[in-house]
Amino acid sequence: MSTLSIAHVLSSFDMGGQERVALELATLQRAAGHRVLAVSIAASSEGANANAFRAAGVSVQTVAKGPRFDPSLPLRLAHRFARQGVDVVHTHNPHALIYGAPAARLVRAVAVHTKHGMNPDTARRMWLRRAATRFVQAYVAVTAELGRVALEKRECAPERLCVISNGIDAARFAPNPLARQRTRRELGIPENAWVVGTVGRLSPEKDQKLLIDAMTPLLDSERQLLIVGDGPERESLSLRVAATWKAHFVHMTGARKDPENLLAACDAFALTSRSEGLPLVILEAMAMRLPIVSTAVGGVPDVVAPGVTGILVAAGDRAELTRQLDWLASHASEALAMADVARQAVLDRYTIQHMANDYEALYARLVAAATGERAYARLEGARG
Repeated sequence: MSTLSIAHVLSSFDMGGQERVALELATLQRAAGHRVLAVSIAASSEGANANAFRAAGVSVQTVAKGPRFDPSLPLRLAHRFARQGVDVVHTHNPHALIYGAPAARLVRAVAVHTKHGMNPDTARRMWLRRAATRFVQAYVAVTAELGRVALEKRECAPERLCVISNGIDAARFAPNPLARQRTRRELGIPENAWVVGTVGRLSPEKDQKLLIDAMTPLLDSERQLLIVGDGPERESLSLRVAATWKAHFVHMTGARKDPENLLAACDAFALTSRSEGLPLVILEAMAMRLPIVSTAVGGVPDVVAPGVTGILVAAGDRAELTRQLDWLASHASEALAMADVARQAVLDRYTIQHMANDYEALYARLVAAATGERAYARLEGARG
């Protein structure tokens, strides 16, 4: 494939799942020799990921969105794309789609959009999203379930929909006994304790309070809980932990830049979200060979097969979550057998290289089609 100029358009450069996917994808595209631009439309400061893009050799720019709906933004984005000679505009989630896809049409670039989550929205903004999708050549869902939702909500035409799974760095997220010992010493966790971990933003939709409530009957010196992350729910979760009278068996680290080390310290992983797309942390935990228990939301059932690669429970079901966590703690060999299958599934299907290869093939097909259409239009114009 010839060298392309690719622009990833994001709502912001903050730390989150879609931003991490875009960063990993842009990094591999830059390493493959493409010219890559990352554009934030946030009016606030750059965000934590801006320097990570730069370190990968990706050009970083901000084209700030004004308050409320900003009709000037597609024009300003188009001007930036034209100066950069952009061939492919890749938007990530709704705001970037609404403004980035029309800008791509203005400069005759190929437009690709990735749907990373459920993205519930107001009727007005859903209308804007549907209108913007008319300028998109490919609408990518990261799971089959999200693709089904996109069609059900008329977010895109069926012929433009495709599924490309997110991927993770399987070399970074691999079992690491040395990191396990080091991190446990740092956190004051006994080497022989069985530890359930979770990693993510501490926010209502992630519902970590469900995990705290489910683990409370199990907590003791031999069964402990590790919560990694920060967010608006941190204080209320800390108070909830204190109210259990078992706070010394719960470890809350705040935000960390080394999730692989924290996962290495765990014996099982729990995700208790009320809604999700395809959470990267599930794939990371699977790659780390951790038995998984998760709520059956979003795209999680696409990767966690009950009894094969993990355990699923209904969102909000505290009693069942407690029962399944207790089962994992009591059936180590069966749990590790599932974890082995889960790790192999990630290596086979969910690595960043698999993801990058799939997008590379998609870009190549769309650019070739667009180039052919333009050549045909020029030929017809000459004949006229």
